[in-house]
Amino acid sequence: MKVYLDNAATTQLDAQVLEEMMPYLTEFYGNPSSIHSYGRKAKSAIEKARKVVAKYLDASCSEVFFTGCGTEASNMIIKGAVRDLGVTRIISSAIEHHCVLHSVEAMQKTGVKVDFVKLDAVGHVDYSHLEELLKSDNSKTLVSLMHANNEIGTLLDLYRVSDLCKQYGAYFHSDTVQTIGYYPLDVQQLKIHFLSGSAHKFHGPKGVGFVYINNEVTVKPLLDGGSQERNMRAGTENVFSIVGLGKALELAIEKMDENRAYLSELKSYMASQLKAAIPGIKFNGDQTESGANYKVLSVSLPPNEKAELTLFNLDIAGVAASGGSACTSGSEKGSHVLEGINADPQRKAIRFSFSKYNTKEEINYAVATLAKMFTRADTKVDAI
Repeated sequence: MKVYLDNAATTQLDAQVLEEMMPYLTEFYGNPSSIHSYGRKAKSAIEKARKVVAKYLDASCSEVFFTGCGTEASNMIIKGAVRDLGVTRIISSAIEHHCVLHSVEAMQKTGVKVDFVKLDAVGHVDYSHLEELLKSDNSKTLVSLMHANNEIGTLLDLYRVSDLCKQYGAYFHSDTVQTIGYYPLDVQQLKIHFLSGSAHKFHGPKGVGFVYINNEVTVKPLLDGGSQERNMRAGTENVFSIVGLGKALELAIEKMDENRAYLSELKSYMASQLKAAIPGIKFNGDQTESGANYKVLSVSLPPNEKAELTLFNLDIAGVAASGGSACTSGSEKGSHVLEGINADPQRKAIRFSFSKYNTKEEINYAVATLAKMFTRADTKVDAI
């Protein structure tokens, strides 16, 4: 049996999305910068996708720009804020995605002051400490904190951070790559300057993302050249992928409540089955329904001499999971997220993440497979 439970890394392309994309690979291949009918057709498709993103965010179309990925979007924001908005201090956290952390580190090397907000044992921001940091220094500041952690799933209270940033005059960016299409986000209610997203996290194609930039701020592009994306991203647009992003988001919005209920049930079911099957199992991050991303379950396995081979053995058995972020899977270093919340280094972490295509049958198989590695062969595994 083959079971894919690594949907925080990437998701299966929805068949309806592929169907929407295909004509822009074969029939409607014009350059959207061209003024003839071929170009206008491609340009119209891009603007249709932009309207989908803008409507979802309750933003203006002029505030949405397509990028190559979420990483590019976050780089554009962080580096642009320093270069163009006069930001001399960045407040972030130790458990951000590396596209944020490495961008922050790059700005630190140019002389920007960097402060990391304190975190609790499940990865929640210490909001009192964040406020202390904001009021302790009147430097022009950018706060960059992710909405949902990609490894442990812990959620940020976007509205609380937004209120603090407004109170102390700071710019606010959130990496929302893991939550776009899964949670409602209204920038009219949520006073935020920047958001970043990526299509392949919500059943769209890889290689395309977007950035929301509030009309009240202006940053310059990372790429210079042509006038594409209203002079914000030079280079011929990835038309068929942008079309796919728009369709994927449209489908995600349409089924958001239904998908949330289904994935929440799958996550809760897997957690209960794991607890019944493996003595001493724990979970990383906040496990309350309101405090964590409903599609991510970070499992903290009891110490075992074969723990380091867990992912390998799961893969051999046909179960795809992750030890953390897919972006660092080739690194010999441990998870910076688990280190950031002072997790027990003796316990192996496995991230299971779910999609609308997963079933309870698959969960049963994954749990039974994992249980065999951590229990005696004669141990009864309930409900498997």
